[in-house]
Amino acid sequence: MSATPPRERRLARRITAGAAVLAATAGALAGTAPIASASDARQAHGRTVDVQLLSFNDLHGNLEPPQGSSGTVTEAEPDGSKKSIPAGGMEYLATALRQARKGHPYSITAAAGDMVGASPLTSALFHDEPTIEALNKLKLDVTSVGNHEFDKGRAELLRKQRGGCHPKDGCAEKGKKFTGANFPYLAANVTDAKTGKPILKPYMIWQHKGVKIGFIGVTLKGTPDVVTAEGVKGLKFGDEVQTINKYAKELNRKGVKSIVALIHEGGMPASNAYNYNCDASGPGSGLSGPIVNIAKHVTPAVDALLTGHTHQAYACTIPDPAGHPRTVSSAASFGRLYTETTLTYDRHTGRIVRTATKAPHAVNHVVRRDVPKAPDMTKLIGHWKKLAGSKIDRPVGYISADINGRGADTEEEPLGDVIADAQLEGLAPKDKGGAQIALMNEGGIRSDLAYKAAGKEGDGVVTFGKAYTVQPFNNMMQSADLTGAQLLSILREQVSGPVNGPEPKILQVSKGFTYTLDLTKKGADRVVASSVKLDGVPIDPKKTYRVAANEFLMGGGDGFATFKSAQHKLNGPSDLDAFVAFLGAHSSKAHPMAPPKGDRITVIK
Repeated sequence: MSATPPRERRLARRITAGAAVLAATAGALAGTAPIASASDARQAHGRTVDVQLLSFNDLHGNLEPPQGSSGTVTEAEPDGSKKSIPAGGMEYLATALRQARKGHPYSITAAAGDMVGASPLTSALFHDEPTIEALNKLKLDVTSVGNHEFDKGRAELLRKQRGGCHPKDGCAEKGKKFTGANFPYLAANVTDAKTGKPILKPYMIWQHKGVKIGFIGVTLKGTPDVVTAEGVKGLKFGDEVQTINKYAKELNRKGVKSIVALIHEGGMPASNAYNYNCDASGPGSGLSGPIVNIAKHVTPAVDALLTGHTHQAYACTIPDPAGHPRTVSSAASFGRLYTETTLTYDRHTGRIVRTATKAPHAVNHVVRRDVPKAPDMTKLIGHWKKLAGSKIDRPVGYISADINGRGADTEEEPLGDVIADAQLEGLAPKDKGGAQIALMNEGGIRSDLAYKAAGKEGDGVVTFGKAYTVQPFNNMMQSADLTGAQLLSILREQVSGPVNGPEPKILQVSKGFTYTLDLTKKGADRVVASSVKLDGVPIDPKKTYRVAANEFLMGGGDGFATFKSAQHKLNGPSDLDAFVAFLGAHSSKAHPMAPPKGDRITVIK
């Protein structure tokens, strides 16, 4: 038997992890530990300790400050106005967390998934090893998996955890082996389809000077709907509530009475301001989406829920099944915010002090850029950028103004139009598929194209690195046959099927394809069938059209099941290659690309 690797010994010293996995159970737990009462808190005077819980989510490998609107947060001002604050970047996140930890002998740093995946090129070029290395330096204690941790499949996720060089590309640096994460990835509801066992640890127990807190990590049960089929092959994703309740019961049996759930699923606050009070009209009244129902059904044995996935900012209280308020928080995305939650721990009972009227206090803080950069992170980023060479900064196009994608506030995103046109142009030639229409999922547009940017090339330059940040998945493009009736079905799935969550995921369409979206109506009727046209001609339900889309959509991703019925599929270039080629063909320094007019989807509100 080989000796335990040094990295694993270090990890073992930091945590005590869950071992045996119990058979699946359903429903809420019965007989869970009661919440400490107000009288308990008074009796515990002098024996409690405040534990600082710092958390973030959906980092997505953003080592450098994100570009465009992805690199700002909105702050509500006392006079009712709002202002935009530049935020994010690992150099600043490290500074913020290190400053926050000062004076807190009991401090935990946790995350709620999507640390990697859909990452900018500095990280993605090296299979996100730079981000794992940065998180190690950041002293992250634990994270749940998110859906993007499965972008490259189970084996690659396990390599992120355990270390080792990439099986195809080898080691990023000669003579240097990737050591993996010093923190545990938790995947309680992700099981092997054959064995039924979690592919990673379901929970960990954090201990420090007599304080003992359990962390359970899950990702959204709908992960297979938002990841390619290859990425989740051989895996099952269980119900979030049932899984958390199951392992909370196991932790209770192990003597752990204080529990935090890391859930890669989230909600939508009524305001986009990070400091919005979502409890203003009552506990959790300003929050909607899947996490609300989850929070209402997770056992009272869990004291706080750290969430993610929707890239929103909120710090709310939602009553647990016993009717007591419980903290539910999310720190937006890309390292722009972090949440600070104060857990008052009773050494005598081993429980977090929660009363019938008060939950642990949580607040979101901005990761500001007007503070000193963390030198070790600056060094790390510079090291990996040097390894990447000139590829990141190579100009591939020019723009005359911001072309918003992720930051657009309209159903039809300007950058969505550009990407759809690029895909159509790449697959329109007969030998490339003969596409007549291109459809692009908005979730695959990961950023804006920002006009103002640092660099020797000057403003308006689109580098390969920036283009990659917008289209980081490298999905292969496909063209296929769909009838007019199927096209209409796909458009209706935007607003009536599983894809229709807190905010419908509106497909971006190529030039010449137009329709009206009437949001005053409900469900499938929101798509005005008579308005769906190609080059001004109404779509014929019985006619066959050649449609281009990335392989994720063609496989039914994001809940667009009708794509699975497409016939005569033909592979084309990657979405990134099509995008870069289009930028090069349609812009120059003398004639930069202007933002599209946005006249393809008529929206009635």
